[in-house]
Amino acid sequence: KVPLSRLPSVRSRLRAANQLDEFLREHQPDVFSRRYAQCYPAAQHYLRMDGRSTERLYNFMDAQFFGQISLGKPEQNFTVVFDTGSTDLWVPSSYCVSQACAMHHKFKAFESSTYAHDGRVFGIHYGSGHLLGVMAREELKVGSVTVQNQVFGEAVYEPGFTFVLAQFDGVLGLGFPQLAEELGSPVFDSMIEQGLLDEPVFSFYLKNNGSSFGGELLFGGVDETRFVSPINWVPVTQKGYWQIRLDVVKVQGALSFCYRSTQGCQAVVDTGTSLIGGPARDVLLLQQFIGATPTAVGEYLVDCVRISSLPVVSFLINNVEYSLTGEQYIRRETLNDKEICFSGFQSIDVPSPVGPVWILGDVFLSQFYSIYDRGHNRVGLAHLSEKSKISV
Repeated sequence: KVPLSRLPSVRSRLRAANQLDEFLREHQPDVFSRRYAQCYPAAQHYLRMDGRSTERLYNFMDAQFFGQISLGKPEQNFTVVFDTGSTDLWVPSSYCVSQACAMHHKFKAFESSTYAHDGRVFGIHYGSGHLLGVMAREELKVGSVTVQNQVFGEAVYEPGFTFVLAQFDGVLGLGFPQLAEELGSPVFDSMIEQGLLDEPVFSFYLKNNGSSFGGELLFGGVDETRFVSPINWVPVTQKGYWQIRLDVVKVQGALSFCYRSTQGCQAVVDTGTSLIGGPARDVLLLQQFIGATPTAVGEYLVDCVRISSLPVVSFLINNVEYSLTGEQYIRRETLNDKEICFSGFQSIDVPSPVGPVWILGDVFLSQFYSIYDRGHNRVGLAHLSEKSKISV
């Protein structure tokens, strides 16, 4: 069990400091470009160069749920985003030269007796520059589990200001191995291969009620006290992300998306994305329908007084309806003692051969218990138990 904490996102902190507009003007690609292309170093065979750019779904600006891991002996602690929308593990290196690293815990290889140098380079391309690093192997502790010889990336250069302000040091990806940029076994695969788990399953309970307790991530099974049966098991349609079929998205019976196409839509279940994302033209209609108005920086505001009268938005997955009320899909923030309310929906156009893709981020996942089963390549969704809705 790994407890998760919930802290204000970079976006909220910039807003509180009255710097958000300026930041977004200056760092637009840093924030809005979510395309990472494998283009460094160009000639190296160990980076996938088959012309596909890998779309990374997490948006660091909005990340809120974090947990602790440790690397090495003696242990060095790091705060990471546990991200089902990517697969690699990376933390800043003590050799890192960027401003971002100065603000975070850095991995000191020379202090660890279990460190093994790998020497290969990895590069992940962001809109604003490359995240560059070297690969290494190390003993990794996650909760009570110790993984031997885990491949991870030591970032020596981190681009952009988003990292400087982030409340986390690195990212631990929990996607399928097909998504990995680093060579070697991803963390969850290592746990399975080393026989450390009862079952090849992990599950998330995310809590979004304003307290700093953010829920928990459980490796090796499910926490029966957190949800009520039945579990709705949905097959993964494409290994990479935790991608499943989404039958239809409905807005209080009046609008619906996906319903026309025979294959429905695809949905990516993504703990590394905060909001619910969808194709731009659908989300625009949805924002208009709930009366959300755009700001200069691309956010959508809703009058807080109207929350209780907003329409229910529901997602039909494997013939089970998951409904969110306005209270659940609107995010509230306090600025200068005044409450502001934001739509929990955002436009994300993910090119996909299998039809439009919706991203079910934390706004959705904090309302349900989600289970990720690598043994059967399926996602389980269940309603939270009463205890989970109130408890810390």
